[in-house]
Amino acid sequence: MSNAFYNVPKATNEPVLNYAPGSKEKAEVKKVLEELRSKEIDAPMYIGGKEVRTDVKVRMAPPHDHQHTLGYFNRGSEEHVKQAIDAAMAAKDKWASMSWEHRASIFLKAADLLAGPYRAKMNAATMLAQSKNIFQAEIDAVCEYADFLRFNVEFMTEIYKQQPPYSPAPTWNRVEQRPLEGFIFALTPFNFTSIAGNLPGAPALMGNTVVWKPADTQIYSAQVIMEIFKEAGLPDGVINLVYVSGPVAGDVIFNHPDFGEFILQGRQEFLKHLEDHWREYS
Repeated sequence: MSNAFYNVPKATNEPVLNYAPGSKEKAEVKKVLEELRSKEIDAPMYIGGKEVRTDVKVRMAPPHDHQHTLGYFNRGSEEHVKQAIDAAMAAKDKWASMSWEHRASIFLKAADLLAGPYRAKMNAATMLAQSKNIFQAEIDAVCEYADFLRFNVEFMTEIYKQQPPYSPAPTWNRVEQRPLEGFIFALTPFNFTSIAGNLPGAPALMGNTVVWKPADTQIYSAQVIMEIFKEAGLPDGVINLVYVSGPVAGDVIFNHPDFGEFILQGRQEFLKHLEDHWREYS
């Protein structure tokens, strides 16, 4: 039983490498780009830690090179969304009760893996599937995402340290933060790998469990993010990755009694769009 007050490593910005001619990082990313282009992958969904494949294969191609096939992802169904929710709820109690420093260590490990052995692969996947050049990928997919992972841990400790400033005698006012009820739904965009990883990752760090639906054109790099999470030690079922259409996900999730929160980039703009749409057709 631990009785220590822990200080996490001070978060600092991940340095942006310059990929100059003859540099080690340029040679590494060119090598991985060639490797990834030379093969076609079969991208599974991840539900409860298991790789899930279906009979519906959807082709993935670089936006800048439509003739080239990067591989295929496995299109899911309503049943897979339900399975992902069940997996998230099954993992919830154990994950929420894990000591915060152990949750933090997993995401700090993920940051180190991203900035280290997975750096070239994360950049190459983003360059191929989202048509970014190396500088755009390096800033987004590696440096910004590593910053998210590390600064999120620091910010989490600041939240946990917040306590009432006054307790009238003989009382002792105290606050404990807890995860939200139910599961989180993370709907992530096509354009930023860092946001795609952060929207499911940040609530998971705080003890929530997540159903994650990335944009179809970001699935290729989402595979690398899940590789990193798994190697970092993220328990099965904490983040469940599904490849379904938006209406299929919405029909199941927004009507589910355990639905807790909806997280996406540009949330207010999206909700305003839905409101206008419903008003137009109501």
